[in-house]
Amino acid sequence: MNALILSAVSGVVMMFSGFALGRSAVRTLAQVLLFLIVVATFFELRGVSFFQIDLKGMLSFDNFALLFTLIAALCTWVFSLLSAKDMEKVGTHYADYFALIFFILAGIIISASFQSLLLLFLGIEIISIPLYILAGTEKHNLRSNEASLKYFLMGSFSTGLMLMGIALIYGAAGTFSTVAMNIATNDVPVLFITGLLLLLFSLSFKVSAAPFHFWTPDVYDGSPMVFTSFMATVVKAAGFIAFMRLFSDAFGNIGAQWKLIVAIIVAATLFIGNITAVFQQSVKRMLAYSSIAQAGFMMLAVYTLTADAKEGLLLYGAAYSLATIGIFAVLAKMQDYTFDGFNGFAKQQPLIAATLVIFLLSLAGIPLTAGFLSKFYMLKATVAVGNVWLAVFAVLMAAVSVYYYFRLIQAMYFKEGNATIGNVSSGFKITLVAVAAVTILLGVYPNLLLYWLYF
Repeated sequence: MNALILSAVSGVVMMFSGFALGRSAVRTLAQVLLFLIVVATFFELRGVSFFQIDLKGMLSFDNFALLFTLIAALCTWVFSLLSAKDMEKVGTHYADYFALIFFILAGIIISASFQSLLLLFLGIEIISIPLYILAGTEKHNLRSNEASLKYFLMGSFSTGLMLMGIALIYGAAGTFSTVAMNIATNDVPVLFITGLLLLLFSLSFKVSAAPFHFWTPDVYDGSPMVFTSFMATVVKAAGFIAFMRLFSDAFGNIGAQWKLIVAIIVAATLFIGNITAVFQQSVKRMLAYSSIAQAGFMMLAVYTLTADAKEGLLLYGAAYSLATIGIFAVLAKMQDYTFDGFNGFAKQQPLIAATLVIFLLSLAGIPLTAGFLSKFYMLKATVAVGNVWLAVFAVLMAAVSVYYYFRLIQAMYFKEGNATIGNVSSGFKITLVAVAAVTILLGVYPNLLLYWLYF
């Protein structure tokens, strides 16, 4: 509850800060507020709650929700440290961009802790509506306008599916509470199954799982780079936390009704995301298809719903978000977004190139990185529930992903060129090195994070 109240209040504060503060002061204020949210969440994880509010069982701030809230707040803070200056280039409403990010963070917290379908809907919409605005903030860029319109239309369509699904489930179960749905496993009403499928398809839209992914490349490619970084990482991870919480609490006892469909979605997402990424010439677009492929791995947590999957999803959210935020932060400063634009980059910026290698290795799932262990947890959970073929297919698709991640490493280290990057401060480099160090640390000692799940 600490983080939810502080995020909402911080959003309001940022709305009015633009009237009184300069851009540098606005940026500093936003980073301080984000750090306070991180600290407040850590205190609540230790049992210290600043706000005592009767939530009527609609929200549950258990360790799973609080730990992901801490991960989301930390990743958002890192995002602000790396990319806040680049947000100045987007438009004139600098303080408003931070306000929207704080409101998105409030939606993320609701989506991670809901115990009512009504709160699930509110959380998803509080996330989505500011994102429609952020995607179209480059008003004089037709691609940004197109991205915003596509995102809005697809988001509205998936919201309609979600509302219809919630209505059908309420009609069958007689309650919005996800923990009070007593549906007999041997006689599941058709109305309930239909609502379940509509929710499954709607959330698949939100997390860009195939075959509901088609909006993702255009929206990610057309949106301003800094906001693509945020929506492709923290927001996507939040969607999967909501996905897993819903299916674990409400539909876990009727897995036979939906697991085959989820397995097909996982396989399709892994295949389409990885194979299509191989043929991309733009690093930004490759990362868009990469995010679809990573969604396939995270979807395994929804398929299995085991303790290993829960741990793996939290670790995956942290590993994927940190690595992708780091890559996008560097990409935003590049003048050429193609693979050729990185030719010879390691000679000009050896430290930044080294951190990029660590991030790419983590995304590829190479050992000693957090990405490897997070994928391992997912595969372990999949094998544990008896679906070996899906685990083998996921490993094969991970092997394909190594190719397009290593294309960027090859361009940086083994090709001649004059890669040009904008001015990078020493603080930017220090932050990148720290994020890379955390990526390796979590790959070697994952319990530094997962310990708090059972504390």
